[in-house]
Amino acid sequence: MKLMKSLFLSSAAGLVAMSGAQAADLPLKAKAVEYVKVCSLYGAGFYYIPGTDTCIKLGGFARVDLGVNTNTVFLGNTNVAAGSSQNRLTNGFTWRSRADLNIDTRTATEYGVVRTYFDAFFTWTSGSYGGLGNGTTSYSATGDTPANGTLGANYAFIQFAGFTMGKAVSQFSTPWVASPGDIFDGLVGGGGTSTGVNQFTYTAEFGNGVSGSIGVQDPTQYYQAGVNNLVVPGPYGYGTSDYAGTTVPDIVGQLRVDQAWGLFQASVAAHDNNAAYYGATQTSGGPGDKWGWAGQIGLQIKNIPTGPGDTISVQGVYTDGATRYNIQDRNTAAGSNVIYGGVTSIGLGFAPDSVFLGGSQQLVSTWGMRGGFVHNWNPYWSSAVFGGYASVRFTGEAKTLMCGAGGSISGLAFARGMTSCNPDYNIGQVGANLRWTPVRNLTFTTEGLYTMLDQKYAGTVNGANVAGAKPTGAYDLKDQNTWTVMFRAQRTW
Repeated sequence: MKLMKSLFLSSAAGLVAMSGAQAADLPLKAKAVEYVKVCSLYGAGFYYIPGTDTCIKLGGFARVDLGVNTNTVFLGNTNVAAGSSQNRLTNGFTWRSRADLNIDTRTATEYGVVRTYFDAFFTWTSGSYGGLGNGTTSYSATGDTPANGTLGANYAFIQFAGFTMGKAVSQFSTPWVASPGDIFDGLVGGGGTSTGVNQFTYTAEFGNGVSGSIGVQDPTQYYQAGVNNLVVPGPYGYGTSDYAGTTVPDIVGQLRVDQAWGLFQASVAAHDNNAAYYGATQTSGGPGDKWGWAGQIGLQIKNIPTGPGDTISVQGVYTDGATRYNIQDRNTAAGSNVIYGGVTSIGLGFAPDSVFLGGSQQLVSTWGMRGGFVHNWNPYWSSAVFGGYASVRFTGEAKTLMCGAGGSISGLAFARGMTSCNPDYNIGQVGANLRWTPVRNLTFTTEGLYTMLDQKYAGTVNGANVAGAKPTGAYDLKDQNTWTVMFRAQRTW
């Protein structure tokens, strides 16, 4: 009996030990899965990043553009060697595909919302063929090759406690930037930077929809139209750009009123024109800096009697030594026009910030306007009409340096047939589009644009354009025009 009892107790102890060991090997109970939660603080599409109090929204689009009678999709054939020649080297069409991604994050803090925003894209654009002057052509660098495309960043900025820091739309620009007709963003007549500019800006909210902004922004690339040294006249006598290194950023201010009926905005900008040297070395000296400026007003009226969601947007601008605040970055072609009319005529128009020849800078002044009307026919169809105009004027002294005896233009063999030398010019653009949205966020667009160059020269020039296969010979100086049509399909998400 004692033996049986001992065996039983031993077996029980062993089982208990084995059970304890097995229990120790079992995994701990997993934590509940933390699902992504909707963040309703900042509108539709935001979600909390798991484990944080930061909300995030992803967006983007896929877009296909087909431009007809253009070598640049959007800008028309106004300053592309092959395109502006208006001959066999002018593209019947140019194709472009683009994919875009944007990321918007926001976090509530005791100082207010901290926001970051990023927008980048990948683009592939077909190019052009330019003449080599020997009966052959080569593919232009304006297009992408089969093995690559173009990466770019439109926006990358931080907003905190009223400050905007990074690459964002300029405070000088209106909310519709350069697209009063919703699509085309290459109009003259006001501010641009639809792809953003580096800036450091403070915005104050005064209540009742009134706000004011003051800041500085990077002038390079987006706001430098050229400080042209006439010592090197270039092929058309307008000089060659002669910038020094950056010294002072552009200073920008804005006052804006947002109301249910629409908005009103007034903007100003100061722009430093900083030239390098008169000659090849620093011992040659150079002109002193000269400040330019720009002023703009914009007005948008919403929900007008023509229909729900319809808008009218207009703006006007004046610049003096700050040309890019009128003939903006998405319209570089309008700032430097060389348009041929068949094989017999040519039109010229250039708009730098200043010109100089051994003395002080002569600032170039401009004025302009743009506007558009957007109408929604029904939930599926909408259309717009839009236009822009800019006028460019050189000072009397600048005209003497360029058109006087032995001037940078009149002294060229190119200009010996001129009977009137005047670098002033006007440019106008008018267009319309029709948009069909069969399902939400999928839109098909057809858009046409007509551009007119009103130049002030008379007589003939001895022109030649190797890349455009233009022969050497006399070309009549005349006003010119060009047109383009764009077809677009875009899916936004």
